[in-house]
Parts: sequence; structure tokens; C-alpha cells
Amino acid sequence: MTPRSALNRTLLALVGLVLLGGGLLILFAGLDLYRRHDLAPPAGWPLTTPADVLLGSADRARWSSQGWWWWPAVIAALVLTALLALWWLLAQLSRHRPGSLPVGGTPPQEGVELRDRALSEAIANEAGALPGVGHAAVVITGRPARHRTRIDLTLTPEGTPGATLGALCEGPIGTARRSTGLADMPTEVRLQVARHKPHRVE
Repeated sequence: MTPRSALNRTLLALVGLVLLGGGLLILFAGLDLYRRHDLAPPAGWPLTTPADVLLGSADRARWSSQGWWWWPAVIAALVLTALLALWWLLAQLSRHRPGSLPVGGTPPQEGVELRDRALSEAIANEAGALPGVGHAAVVITGRPARHRTRIDLTLTPEGTPGATLGALCEGPIGTARRSTGLADMPTEVRLQVARHKPHRVE
């Protein structure tokens, strides 16, 4: 479990507990379950009867006397909270990395999977060993069925883009296709040339 997934699960658990507690509190008060089942809520417990309100008249008058800015501030805070919650939800629904990739074609072989990070490291190591390549970085994004590979290559001053692309397609990319059994493996390659170190002339 990654730190991000652990944080997401912790936040989800806390939000779920708060919503569950609030829902049960409103449900017990709305159905008047305390009186029906002869239950004694703790002292100062909010919402114990159907006639109770969350914010009484005295509280409303006290907060309203703070000035005109109070209600706009409350509305702005609620809108901001709702937008942040929506953004977080959409971020969880959209997976930026496939996690695991099929092996041996589609559908994948039962019990066999290839982690995207392992495949990325393998492609990067093989691409970095190509002639004329100084550094290689590989990232696989998208869904398992529709993933996309992005390869960033830094060429040495002696490297040529055409020859490097040909060697990349025949070598690392071809190996990855054979490993996964996928005939189609969309790949985006970005090339950049390492700068020459300045020479000092005396």
C-alpha cells in the first residue's frame, strides 16, 4: 500500500464515520427513537426529539449579531468545502497509472500480472543502454486496457534521433510487446540532446 492510498483510505474512513454518526443522530431524533425505546441520551446531546433543531434561536441571534459578513463567510466556506470534496473524488476516480498490465494477450492469463513500474524500469534500463542515449525515463499511464507509454530520452552529443528511434522500436519497445503479448502498445517518445560542456580556451 502506497502512502497516498493509505492517506486516502484514512480520510475516507474518517469522513464515513462522521457522516454515519450525523446520519444516525438525525435518524434517532427524527423517528423519536429515544422516547419510543425508553433510551436516555447523554446530557447536552443534540437532536433528541423531532422538534429539536441543530441551531437554536439563541444561537442564530448570537451569530447574526456578528455582522453582515457572517452568512457570506459561511456560504463561501461551504461552497469551498464542496468544491474540494468534488475535486478529491474526481482525482480518486481517475487512475493515472494502470497498476498491472495483462500478460500473454487479452484477457490476461489467470494469476499472472505485470506491474507497470516493473515494466517501466525494464524499458528504461534497456533504452538507457542503447548507443547514443545518455539517460532514459519511462512512465506508463492510463488504464490497464488502454494504457500509454511515455519515454523521455536524453541523447548524447554523438547520438542521432533517427537511429535512436529505430533501435528503440526494435529493442525495448519490441521486448515490452513480446512480454505483455500486446500487438498495440501506444508509445510517445520525447527526445532531447544533452548540452555540451563549455570548453575553456586559453
